[in-house]
Amino acid sequence: MSTDLKSMHMGQITSFFIPNVTLVGEGCSKEIPSRLKNIGGAKPLVVTDQGIVNAGILKLITDVLDAAKMKYAIYDKTVPNPTDKNVGEAFEVYKKEKCDSIITLGGGSSHDCGKGVGFLAGNGGKIHDYEGVDKSSKPFPPYVAVNTTAGTASEMTRFCIITDTSRKVKMAIVDWRCTPSVAIDDPVLMMGMPPALTAATGMDALTHAVEAYVSTAATPMTDACAEKAMEFINRYLRRAVANGRDKEAREGMCYAQYLAGMAFNNASLGHVHAMAHQLGGFYDLPHGECNAILLPHVCEYNRISSRRRFGRIAQLLGELTQGVSADEASRKAITAINILSKDVGIPDGLIALGKKYGKEVREADIPTMTANAQKDACGLTNPRAMTDAAVAAIYKAAL
Repeated sequence: MSTDLKSMHMGQITSFFIPNVTLVGEGCSKEIPSRLKNIGGAKPLVVTDQGIVNAGILKLITDVLDAAKMKYAIYDKTVPNPTDKNVGEAFEVYKKEKCDSIITLGGGSSHDCGKGVGFLAGNGGKIHDYEGVDKSSKPFPPYVAVNTTAGTASEMTRFCIITDTSRKVKMAIVDWRCTPSVAIDDPVLMMGMPPALTAATGMDALTHAVEAYVSTAATPMTDACAEKAMEFINRYLRRAVANGRDKEAREGMCYAQYLAGMAFNNASLGHVHAMAHQLGGFYDLPHGECNAILLPHVCEYNRISSRRRFGRIAQLLGELTQGVSADEASRKAITAINILSKDVGIPDGLIALGKKYGKEVREADIPTMTANAQKDACGLTNPRAMTDAAVAAIYKAAL
């Protein structure tokens, strides 16, 4: 592990945020009712999406709740990039059904929408009031996050990303109060994930690990998490994409994405996320694939900030770096990221990604996205100062 003083934060106070309880392993989702009761929840609102409903995963969970004779309400209209409207609708169900707690079921979208409900249930107002860092003042209701993808780590983070539909901007909400009390990662719930979603969420996890590792807020604790996450992603992501029923690969990716979440939840992120958020807000494109396409371009820009760290990334992703210069080793990190992206089927650029989802990604939109990216809180810990011109150039190169 790297022990350079930059990462040691000598003389500074650091913080580390994580759920009170985390369960990982086959069948752990059966403990949802008992875990919710332990933290004071009696009638939860289950926040999920239609993909989870159609895959039969929601029924698996409601069967568990029914067996425990636990009452619940359901909001299943969350969209892939959850909006302020989603949050408002879900909160209305929460109030109407007299819920007292929250279960989020899904990937990042469901967790983010449910966190939005938590802000309103605990603090009132509108979700827009909480954009920024630690804007809440009162606790969340009892909250259990049940993960079904291996990428976002939203089931354990203090991050909540909600699209402001009027501005077409993703609001980055970072608040320690929205960290779930209990996080559940049951690989059984991930077996049915299609290869493309497995790839996208896995590359999202890689982006979390890489950005946290080179973040200006990195610490020895986040370094340890990020390194192990990258090692596991290199070992298991291709296998999980190739065979979704590979239990070892699915569980390996559970740990990988959670470790990456531990890293970025405390070291924060960088300009990959700051820029990807604009693509999601502007075009409603999938977050994981946006990250995957932008990652090698931003890493190439950031590489001179810490060639040693990028060289270590190359090693963790399977590249041989012995006997080569620090500069060459750091370049191998970009090579490794590109190879992994290609192996798991990530589109080769933003225009191709747009076509995949019936969207037109336009060069003319780059100035607006650049301005918005420069305001995104995730960019504050990017290891190299990012000018407007640099952001625009990366967007253009990624087309």
